[in-house]
Amino acid sequence: MIKTLEDTIEKLKQEVKSEASQIMDSKSLESFRVKYLGEKSFLTNEQKNIKNLSKDERPVHGKLLNELKIYLNEIYDRKKSDIDAVVMEEKLSKEAFDITLPGLMSEMGHEHPLSMVTREIIDIFRGMGFTVVSGPEVETDFYNFTALNTPPEHPARDEQDTFYTKIAPQVLLRSHTSTVQIRAMERLKPPFRVLAHGRVYRNEEINARKMPFFHQLEVLAIEKEFTFGNMKWILNEFIKKFFGKEVKVRFRPDFFPFTEPSAELDSQCPFCEGSGCLTCGNRGWLELLGCGMVDPNVLKAVNINPDEWVGFAAGLGLERFTMLKYKIPDIRYFFTGDLRFLKQF
Repeated sequence: MIKTLEDTIEKLKQEVKSEASQIMDSKSLESFRVKYLGEKSFLTNEQKNIKNLSKDERPVHGKLLNELKIYLNEIYDRKKSDIDAVVMEEKLSKEAFDITLPGLMSEMGHEHPLSMVTREIIDIFRGMGFTVVSGPEVETDFYNFTALNTPPEHPARDEQDTFYTKIAPQVLLRSHTSTVQIRAMERLKPPFRVLAHGRVYRNEEINARKMPFFHQLEVLAIEKEFTFGNMKWILNEFIKKFFGKEVKVRFRPDFFPFTEPSAELDSQCPFCEGSGCLTCGNRGWLELLGCGMVDPNVLKAVNINPDEWVGFAAGLGLERFTMLKYKIPDIRYFFTGDLRFLKQF
């Protein structure tokens, strides 16, 4: 019986060798696999019949069938490899490309103009002894209004001007970076000079000059001997260094709850040279920043003796300065994400 199995296997191998030479594609390869390695193949049937043989015959039959299985799998794998190589070659020929052509370069990102101007302003004030401090964008009524000498009936506290949250009635999105000044005065011992920058939120109409969110930078100096004249010198030096030339400016009296006396620093509109346009609201001047001497009540709120210490505070809109620096006519350009605009910087 063993001799019969050996003869059958040898004949089968000759048949397999002949059929393998005819395999040219995946379809004929699959037919070959089903016929010789499938569930109804000679190999599978003989493997199932081993249990019916005697103990002496089982090892010999098992060895012969295992050798046949290895032989069939080797032919199948070799033919499959050949067919896969042909398929890949055909695919590559259809997708052929010239490897000598230059590669496609991906575009590199670059610094946003607002970030560029923020860094430049910080560097200028650092040169005058100021250090950067920071604070949260979600603030309490105390830091945003009360500690800054803003009375309960002040219109800035109304919902039409300030964004309140649903966390608690006293929690809101900060409307200025002056909140960081209060936190700095609570933490630091005078004398000190600090500056803070970040996003602030106000319920403003959207136009060429205003957005409901924008970026502000605040400077604060607390020293024993400080005058309004000292403040004007520092701010004039800042304006001159920022624009790299003398710029026509004016200090216009104004009122802020947290400074006394207070002023607005304006510059002549660079777009219309003072004749009036959309960017300056036909006024001929652009407001650059608000400033003033720190109100004694603000110093008292953070336990700094106003009889011993004085100082000044100033806040500026970073978008406004960037517009002036690069002659950008509309504040909305900063937030569109338009690459045609951003690539100019």
